[in-house]
Amino acid sequence: MLVDVRSDAERTWVGFVPGAVALAWKQWPGMVINAAFDENLKAAVPAGKKVALLCRSGVRSIAAAQRATELGLEAYNILEGFEGDPDAQAHRGQQGGWRFHGLPWQQS
Repeated sequence: MLVDVRSDAERTWVGFVPGAVALAWKQWPGMVINAAFDENLKAAVPAGKKVALLCRSGVRSIAAAQRATELGLEAYNILEGFEGDPDAQAHRGQQGGWRFHGLPWQQS
């Protein structure tokens, strides 16, 4: 099961993965940790299912996967994230990432 831990704004502005559960790890304003993350993640992942967590670049998904593991889930993160690593000009989407690899996504 795929859980997208980017903020609502990121999914709206940059795009989203159809069928992924949208559950922000941190939310605007202030990028504060989502107080309902634990409860909502446990409710979203059926018993015995593995969960992969996706964020922009792979950083938040590492923290979210660690938390999911602490909650008793078998969790993984997608290292390159949705947008991939920045290139020499600090642009994303050119080096790795969900979109770069041609995986399904949509723009709002």
